Amino acid sequence: MKYYSTNKKAPMATLHEAVVKGLAGDRGLYMPESIKPLPKEFFDNIDKLTFQEIAFTVAKAFFGEDVNEDDLKNIVYDTLQFDCPVVEVKENIYSLELFHGPTLAFKDVGARFMARLLQYFIRQEGKEQVNVLVATSGDTGSAVANGFLGVDGIHVYVLYPKGKVSKIQESQFTTLGKNITAVEVDGVFDDCQALVKSAFMDDELNKHMKLTSANSINVARFLPQAFYYFNAYARLKAMGKADEMVVCVPSGNFGNICAALFGHRMGLPVKRFIAANNANDIFYNYLQTGKYEPKASRQTIANAMDVGDPSNFARIYDLYKGDHDAITSLISGATYSDEQIRETMKACFDTTGYTLDPHGACGYRALSEQLQEGETGVFCETAHPAKFKETVESVIGAEVAIPERLAAFMKGTKQSVEMSKEFEDFKNFLLKR
Repeated sequence: MKYYSTNKKAPMATLHEAVVKGLAGDRGLYMPESIKPLPKEFFDNIDKLTFQEIAFTVAKAFFGEDVNEDDLKNIVYDTLQFDCPVVEVKENIYSLELFHGPTLAFKDVGARFMARLLQYFIRQEGKEQVNVLVATSGDTGSAVANGFLGVDGIHVYVLYPKGKVSKIQESQFTTLGKNITAVEVDGVFDDCQALVKSAFMDDELNKHMKLTSANSINVARFLPQAFYYFNAYARLKAMGKADEMVVCVPSGNFGNICAALFGHRMGLPVKRFIAANNANDIFYNYLQTGKYEPKASRQTIANAMDVGDPSNFARIYDLYKGDHDAITSLISGATYSDEQIRETMKACFDTTGYTLDPHGACGYRALSEQLQEGETGVFCETAHPAKFKETVESVIGAEVAIPERLAAFMKGTKQSVEMSKEFEDFKNFLLKR
C-alpha cells in the first residue's frame, strides 16, 4: 500500500516511510491510497468473533501488504491484551469503555500498536535510533510513553502544556525515566503541536537525529483505533441492537473519529456519526458554515479535547474530497461548555449510577439530545473517571476509586525538562541530545 499526502505535494510513501516520517515533507498528513472494503461474511459473523480476531481482520486490510501476516498477528494480539466492553447506561444508549488499557485511556491501543510496528521496521532494517516526538493535551502522552517504554531503539519526547493536564495524567509520563523524556512547555497544546511539526520540517534537526511522531498525525497511531468501532458493532449485533447504530465520539484532534470514518468506508454499518466537542468548537462551526477557522485553544475540564486546530480535519476533508454536504450528511456536531459538562456528569450519575469522565460526558449528552426513535447510540467513554478524580468527585458528590495501576504512577518522582514555546529553544535542546 502506498500513502499520499493530504497536501498533494510530497512523493508517495510506503507504510514504513509513512510511519517513520510521521508527517509528509509538504507538512501534509499521510493517507492510504485506497481503503479496502471488508467482505459481507465478516460482518455476518462478526458477533461470534473476539476483539482480537476482529482487530486482526481489520489490520490485515490496512497493513497486510506491508507486514508479514504472522508478525502482524503478533503485533495485534500483543496490543490487545484487554477488552473494550459495551455497557448499557440507559435505554438505547451504550458506553464503549475504551479505558481498560495500561493507562486507562482510549489511546493505549494506537500507541502500543505503533510502538510494536515501528520496532518491527527498525529490526528489519537495523537502523539507528528513532526519536518519537509527541504533543499531548492529556492522555496521548501517557499512552505513548507507556506504549513505548523500554522499547529498544526508540526514545520518546513527550511535550505537554505546563499546568494544563491533570496531576494523574502528568504522573503517567513524567515518572517513567528510561527512554522517556517529558518536556514541560510554557504554553498551550497548540504550541506543543507546533513545536513537533516545526521539528519535522527542520533540515538541520533531521540530519542530526531520525524523528517521527506518535500523535494521531501518524497513520500507525490513528488507524488501529478503527478496531474499537468494529468491536462495538459486534457486541451490539450480539444483543440484536446494531441495525440503526449511531456512534458519538468526543473529539479533540479528531484522530479517533477519523479512524471510525475509515471503518465506515470499509463497510462498517454505522448509520451516522456525532462529533462531540467541548468549548473548542472549530469543527462544530465548520459543520454549520462550511468554513474551517482554527483559533487558539480554550482550557476546559475536558482537557484532552482542548485543541484549536485539529490536525485530522485534513484527513476528514480529504476522505470526502472537500464536499461539505457529504460530510454533514454523515456527521453532525455538538459543543458543550464546562457548566453543561458538569450538569451532564451529575445528571447521569444521579439517574443511572454510571460515572462519566468529562470527555465521555460530551458524548453521552450529544446522544441524549440527538438520538432519534429506533436508533441505538454508542458513545466513547475515552478515559477512566479516576484520571480526573478531583473534577469528577466535586461534580457527582461521591468518591471515585483509583485503580491500582493508576495509583502506582502517583508514587513516582516527577522528571521533566522545562521549555519555552519558542522553536529555537526546543531545537537547541534536541541538537544537544
